[in-house]
Amino acid sequence: MAINLPNGGGRRGGRGSRRPPMSEINVTPLVDVMLVLLIIFMVTAPLLVTGVPVDLPDARAQSLPQDITPIQISLDAKGEIFIDKLTITPAALPAKLAALREARSDDARVYVRADRSLDYGRVMQVVGDVNAAGFKKVALVTDGSRPVLTTENQ
Repeated sequence: MAINLPNGGGRRGGRGSRRPPMSEINVTPLVDVMLVLLIIFMVTAPLLVTGVPVDLPDARAQSLPQDITPIQISLDAKGEIFIDKLTITPAALPAKLAALREARSDDARVYVRADRSLDYGRVMQVVGDVNAAGFKKVALVTDGSRPVLTTENQ
């Protein structure tokens, strides 16, 4: 009486030989699951940041006045001084800055824009006049169209 074994009767390399066990971990399903979770979190995260939806009532009161637009002082290549788009002589600059200081709030910002060919002393004279007028927030503007050097005197 003989027994027919599925692996070929104990012979190695026969028709029904078994493969050796794999010693590697297949990470492809793990990566697939992690990418799906990443996409889910990327989609839902912005939705969680929004607050509680509230329907705010209308009010008849006016909003508080704010000085949103800064005062822009520009010096062109010739050395002429402009406050916003109005030309000012160097002698009239301190008086005009003092008048602006009285009309604006304490948080008024002053942006100084000067041509690169101007003398450093000329630009610092204008910045000194701005500081003498009592403005605390003065910024120098560069080609990137935003203030890069800000001084706040306390």
